[in-house]
Amino acid sequence: MDRDLALTESTYYILLSLYRPQHGYGIMQQTEALSGGRVRLAAGTLYGALNTMCEKGWIFQLPVESGSRKKEYQLTEKGLLVLKKEIERLRELVKNGDLIMGVENND
Repeated sequence: MDRDLALTESTYYILLSLYRPQHGYGIMQQTEALSGGRVRLAAGTLYGALNTMCEKGWIFQLPVESGSRKKEYQLTEKGLLVLKKEIERLRELVKNGDLIMGVENND
């Protein structure tokens, strides 16, 4: 398993957006909203990332409804584990930064 994998910000937000099934445009909107407009996914970037994540087994495409062009995606158990590991990694980064800089943390 990719234990020491650090996700790109785009990949992190895509996986986070797929905590509940979502279509491409919804992922783009949610990523932009969650990042305060800092991360904006172009369609080519998003669909390339989705294909890569499908190949890695992190997400899968849900069956397309008859007559619909919307492709929806969902996290797999492996994808959820990757997302949880990244959240743990990010928490550790913040904790260590706070420790070094003398910031009080009331966890």
